Amino acid sequence: MRLNRLKNTVCVAGASLLAGLVSSTVPTPSNARDFSLLGQRTMAFNYDPANEVDVELVLAVDISQSMDTEEQEIQRAGYVAAITSKEVLEAVRYGPIGRIAVTYMEWGGVDEHFTVADWTVIADESSAQAFASRIAEAPLRQVQRTSISSALKKSIDLVRNNQYQGLRQVIDISGDGPNNQGGSVTQVRDQLLASGITINGLPLMMKANANAWQAMLNLDQYYEDCVIGGPGSFAIPVKSKEGFADAIRMKLVMEIAGLSFEQPLVQRVSARKPIRCSMFD
Repeated sequence: MRLNRLKNTVCVAGASLLAGLVSSTVPTPSNARDFSLLGQRTMAFNYDPANEVDVELVLAVDISQSMDTEEQEIQRAGYVAAITSKEVLEAVRYGPIGRIAVTYMEWGGVDEHFTVADWTVIADESSAQAFASRIAEAPLRQVQRTSISSALKKSIDLVRNNQYQGLRQVIDISGDGPNNQGGSVTQVRDQLLASGITINGLPLMMKANANAWQAMLNLDQYYEDCVIGGPGSFAIPVKSKEGFADAIRMKLVMEIAGLSFEQPLVQRVSARKPIRCSMFD
């Protein structure tokens, strides 16, 4: 296995980041990949050094009916710009191995999952551009309901059934509402966390000023209490369309470099009661 020294810091505008590389075990040549997730065994793949990556990253993107066409277009453009940005490419290049494996999946209700861009190794500008092009060129979809629990289960299937050997496995889930279909989101989350997966969140709160229901929900707190978890996990709330691209770029840099916030963006205070996660399940 080729291991290089990870650069001590990666700078992201507007945030103070703390390096937090998470160590994990990569199978030896004599062993095939075979670990248990959600009570199921994985497909076995023979070890291949060419399949080693710094992180296996699932980008799970909400396309439920509450996301209008403009918001979907902004979301797509934000991911395309971030994946090809200088900051993200530098984070990839300075990793221990210098490449990542990533897939882009859109989700809505139970079993409504669409792989827009399948697993791709990103190691340089060319591979990043090719992956981003598949996202940009895919037709927009819109589906009913919001099943975060189902999206997490599908994300684990994507991790379990790829051929890559990542130092870390990260699910990056974005959404503009709580789980309202498919059973308990916290139960699924906890099963994933027991497997060593990290779940990060991008709660979309762009309608909070105009939508009384979304403002009342405190979606950022919901994601903190009910969705995210694992080593170095974090959530970055997006409260304006103008800030969407910057939030995605920051999030990807942190996920690729294995960084975390010195202080979380969403902080618990003594007066705040925990969110009742099962309210909408």
